[in-house]
Amino acid sequence: MRVRYLLLVVLAAVVALAGCSGKTASQAEPRKVTIAMGFIPNVQFTPMYVALEKGYFADEGLEVERNYGMETDLLQEVGTNNQQFAIASGDQVVLARSNGLPVRYVANWYRRFPVCVVSLAEQGIEQPEQLAGKTVGTPVTFGASYIGWLAFLAEVGMDPASVNLQTIGYTQVASLTEQRVDAAICYAMNEPVQLREAGYDINTFYLDRYTQLVSNGIITNDETIKKDPELVRAVVRAFLKGLQDTIADPDEAFEIARRAIPEMDDATAKLQRAVLAECITFWEADNLGENQVEAWQSSVDFMHQMGLISEPVDVESLYSNDFLR
Repeated sequence: MRVRYLLLVVLAAVVALAGCSGKTASQAEPRKVTIAMGFIPNVQFTPMYVALEKGYFADEGLEVERNYGMETDLLQEVGTNNQQFAIASGDQVVLARSNGLPVRYVANWYRRFPVCVVSLAEQGIEQPEQLAGKTVGTPVTFGASYIGWLAFLAEVGMDPASVNLQTIGYTQVASLTEQRVDAAICYAMNEPVQLREAGYDINTFYLDRYTQLVSNGIITNDETIKKDPELVRAVVRAFLKGLQDTIADPDEAFEIARRAIPEMDDATAKLQRAVLAECITFWEADNLGENQVEAWQSSVDFMHQMGLISEPVDVESLYSNDFLR
């Protein structure tokens, strides 16, 4: 009887301690993480929306807040550790690192660099050299679009001065259809899709057919990698699950994106579904997330050649594949 009594006392004590210990590991409060994303909510961020809605970040114990803004500003925030994660292009990582910002690319997203040069077919611009003497519109004279344009000219052997380059903001479709420019530098899964859906015949020079440059991926900073590598691994793992699901089932993914972008009405849904289909052709890869050293070396060499960075940057400092496992 005494033994039975002692067992009951011990059991009661264990239960009492469990009741006082708070939540179990599986019930722990999620860790809040901000991921800086480019510009505004858009169907082009569908893998992120999928990962969020399907609970892949929650499964990692994370509660994600999305922060939209311009790419260069977001990288500054990550580089100074005011934010820990961002989506940004490889060329911006090279620029940031060359300026002393300790940012690092930890998961590839876009396997192809999504910049292109578009003209209406009626202009007859079927070969790159036919751009000589033409007016070409560019949204801005910095960032991935402009760097892509310079890389394109270098690869086809054209002098930038042979083209009349005009800054037109993000009005490429109107500028082309209203014949204010002969060609325009575009985001490959945006303006060309809009033009085709509107019934225009177009000619398109895709940059990735001429050169290798690193495009968008998940960025963090050296401090986060050093102090909290498991956090980096968790963010990458959750995101890549969303990317894989998007590629595997675009229809389901699109419906998730629609719920994440309430301003997308039925009238624009058809176009945005076409945009997503085009996006997937830029995301597909045998090894999702994996960085390719050749593409990074090509990016650094080109940017140094063009004077965009004063000295070559150590390629190994720009990226890591360590968080894919």
